Amino acid sequence: MDKNFQEEQFTGTIKFTPPLYKQRYQFIKDLVGKYKPKKVADLGCADCTLLWMLKFCNCIEVLAGLDICASVMKEKMHRLSPLPGDYLQPAERSLTVTLHHGSVAHKDPCMLGFDLVTCIELIEHLEQSELKKFPEVVFGFMAPSIVVISTPNSEFNPLLPGVTLFRHPDHKFEWSRAQFQSWALETARRYDYSVEFTGVGHPLTGMEKVGFCTQIGVFVRKYPQTTESAQSEKPTEAVYKTVFKAVYPSLKDEKYLQNAVVSEVIFTAQIIKRSLLDRLMSEHEEYNDDPTERKSKFQPSMNCFSEDLGKTLVEKSMEPFVNGNVVYIPLTTIFSFPKVNRLCGTFEKLRKLIAGKVTLSSDGSAVMFNTERENEEN
Repeated sequence: MDKNFQEEQFTGTIKFTPPLYKQRYQFIKDLVGKYKPKKVADLGCADCTLLWMLKFCNCIEVLAGLDICASVMKEKMHRLSPLPGDYLQPAERSLTVTLHHGSVAHKDPCMLGFDLVTCIELIEHLEQSELKKFPEVVFGFMAPSIVVISTPNSEFNPLLPGVTLFRHPDHKFEWSRAQFQSWALETARRYDYSVEFTGVGHPLTGMEKVGFCTQIGVFVRKYPQTTESAQSEKPTEAVYKTVFKAVYPSLKDEKYLQNAVVSEVIFTAQIIKRSLLDRLMSEHEEYNDDPTERKSKFQPSMNCFSEDLGKTLVEKSMEPFVNGNVVYIPLTTIFSFPKVNRLCGTFEKLRKLIAGKVTLSSDGSAVMFNTERENEEN
């Protein structure tokens, strides 16, 4: 049974707003917003809801979930896959999402190197033998910069109608604040972490002495972990089974970057071309409408430039121009547009990415468009 659904049955009469599980997830999202971790693992990820929420956090580049029940993960893991829009407009960051089937009592090298590890309503589901191994796996072996552990506060249970012993039939225990804090402080001391206590789910007015419905410990590692110490304990054998992996399209992948740059260059050049042709047409109509002022208003038509002069204009990075039936738009002009500039970074990279993908002048310094196609379209 879904642990969030079971919980809402008991807490529904108190009407937590938002629901308690959403408050826990929001707590993690706020923490991510504060510390900006790049690699996040959720232990006991269940139906992957928290992972799904975190995939929208732009700072995160690696998401991993671990659960002992593969079937629960598989029910909704499709939500973690890229959508068509992710391919049409790849993000600037990279993002890889992986789900593993296994126990938090076992060490696996795939869980090394994470900045933040979350354990939301997990530890109360562990058998005593697993709980005994849990600190060494998470704090000793994985050793992330931050660990967040949430668990029910048993002191709140009398306020929950229908709760006789535990809030969920799979819970092996539920701790009071004193029990949880004693365990957490000893774990933090042993593995060189600091810990602060908070929670979500405020009690009713007049019942504040029972504390939060969900108690939370936020552990922060005191000292950076050295590469040598991490490698020395790294097991040689993987024990988890990977059940899902998604690599999102990213502009850090040159294939997607090139597609984005080519599209943006063509889009930008089309705008410049349209503006140029509209201006020339307006000047032409103005010239024809008032013959008495033709001499003063007449400007040499850009399509009168010779090919040599056109080449000189392009080389000097001047304005776009028309030569015959061809519009020339200098790459330097296109590169000056903010989005093109941001995508490419350097002018040399722009030229490299569009080579062979966009029609360029003979010296490669301008994008070329045929005005005859423009007339056909109109």
